[in-house]
Amino acid sequence: MDAKIDRPDRQQLEHWIGGGPKTFTLLYSIQKNGCSATEFHRLCNNQGPTVTVLYNTNKTVFGGYTSIAWRSCENYVNDDKAFLFQLTYNGNRQYRKLPVANVTYAIHDGGSYGPLFGNGHDLFTFSNSIQKNSSGNTFPLNGHCRIGKGFSNLGLTSGQFMNDNMNVEDLQVYKVTDGIDLYLEDSYSEDRWRNSPALNNVLFEELKEQIENYKPISSLSLPQVRILLLGPVGAGKSSFFNTINSVFRGRITHQGCSGSSNQSLTTVYRQYQVRSNSTGEPFNFRLCDTRGLEEGQGLDVLEVNYLLEGNVPDFYQFNPSSPVTPEVQGFNSSPALKDKIHCVAFVIDGSTVDLIAKPILEKIKSMQTRMNQRGIPQTVILTKTDKLSKAVAADISNVFKSEEVKDAVEKVSQLFGVPRGNVLPVKNYENEVRLDDKISALALLALRQILGFADDFLYNYLDKLECENIQKLNIKE
Repeated sequence: MDAKIDRPDRQQLEHWIGGGPKTFTLLYSIQKNGCSATEFHRLCNNQGPTVTVLYNTNKTVFGGYTSIAWRSCENYVNDDKAFLFQLTYNGNRQYRKLPVANVTYAIHDGGSYGPLFGNGHDLFTFSNSIQKNSSGNTFPLNGHCRIGKGFSNLGLTSGQFMNDNMNVEDLQVYKVTDGIDLYLEDSYSEDRWRNSPALNNVLFEELKEQIENYKPISSLSLPQVRILLLGPVGAGKSSFFNTINSVFRGRITHQGCSGSSNQSLTTVYRQYQVRSNSTGEPFNFRLCDTRGLEEGQGLDVLEVNYLLEGNVPDFYQFNPSSPVTPEVQGFNSSPALKDKIHCVAFVIDGSTVDLIAKPILEKIKSMQTRMNQRGIPQTVILTKTDKLSKAVAADISNVFKSEEVKDAVEKVSQLFGVPRGNVLPVKNYENEVRLDDKISALALLALRQILGFADDFLYNYLDKLECENIQKLNIKE
């Protein structure tokens, strides 16, 4: 077993800890520094929040997080943010978070003990000093695991949590700080993995003009194309609209409801229009935002079916206890082409691609079946690409040079069954207080592609109309 927390594990820990991107800096390793309580406290005291990770010989990875700094205070310490976790079981990735139940006894901070979590104790790593096993390169820790004392066990036994083994290949303690993880190693190349123009002011102005002048196929007399944004909670659907809106308003806007939450912040179906900053006139497309996809609730397949068909009115208020039916107020029972969805853009957080829950993927696959039956093109907007790579975080124009972004694009392409060219990396405006031409150009590059996909749908629709007219003429003759 490779004794280190890799990218997916760091992303999962970051998600559990909350509060945005995190840096994980290795403070202490028993393989490197020896298994000694004295060394642990010398290296880890007064370092702020930490993650302790154990790698046992049964190929199981588990540990604990505390937001309180170790200090050798010889007492229990209150921490309502502490939790235990499991990352791997029997060599297979298995993510489980065990929240603290008795916050008063979250950790015990004694100078003669290694990391110790809970009263009882839930996870007692070791005391004093431990020598390596004479027959190998492992450490038989003298602690124990008895989950369900100070931490919730979620129905697990201690054996199911740590695989009945305190003989470890390594025990590591990481300092946790806010910010992009400098522990990540970039795979960066001057060669672009996608043939894309350089992100600069020239491209920005060119794309902006093209989108301002965009019009659907004139023979269909369609005022606007409609793009449906779908994705898990927190992926950045509303933020993508806000980003596009900001570009054309000339300042950072927050018209769409966005932020961080375990449940969808979007509760109203909105058919957002993007307007000219000078005239106030809407452009010829709408970005339709709806509530996020969740495991046990959120948008379901039937509701998406109504959205695709154009049955759901603008400003419709979703009711978790009462799904959309033809009886709801404003339901459009006879939608025209102008009311229907012409392209679907799935919005996916690029930094958590490996963590998309299986139930959500299954829900998405069911939705795609409905879309394919209607011939609706699908694309994926890959957000938060700056969290994948230091080079991209430093300069968004490196997005098409980063191997990390390329890998995420390929994974999403396989998960969603769409061509790689349909996966569009972006970075939404989130922390920024002023516009950046490179960020704006990347967003407009994605939007131009999406409008092209909507045109593909309309051309197919036009071909179908012409075919039906020919068949009618043949019947008359």
